[in-house]
Amino acid sequence: QLQLVESGGDLVQPGGSLRLSCTASRFTLSYIAIGWFRQAPGKEREGISCIASSGASTTTYADSVKGRFTISRDNAKNTVHLQMNSLKDEDTAVYYCAAGTWCTMNPGQYDYWGQGTQVTVSS
Repeated sequence: QLQLVESGGDLVQPGGSLRLSCTASRFTLSYIAIGWFRQAPGKEREGISCIASSGASTTTYADSVKGRFTISRDNAKNTVHLQMNSLKDEDTAVYYCAAGTWCTMNPGQYDYWGQGTQVTVSS
């Protein structure tokens, strides 16, 4: 069973930066697509970024984060990062990473999910 673990969530002021990490044990993440999603209270889960398996490494971003967030792989550490810059109040949410076959913003296409990490943007 693939188990994903997110880390890096924190309280940050507007305009600040955070780097989230998604790691797995007993599975090589480079073989699979990884998506980042977020869910704010009272809202549906939103796809914000994904990266295809290392053979293609195609990346996709939601319009709401394009130009501010960057997804990347560190294969040596079996980790996928989400670098978040110029954070806004509306970025406050629980952030999840998920593993699946394809890089897509559709959460239904992912088979495995982490437990989430809280990101709070507030002054």
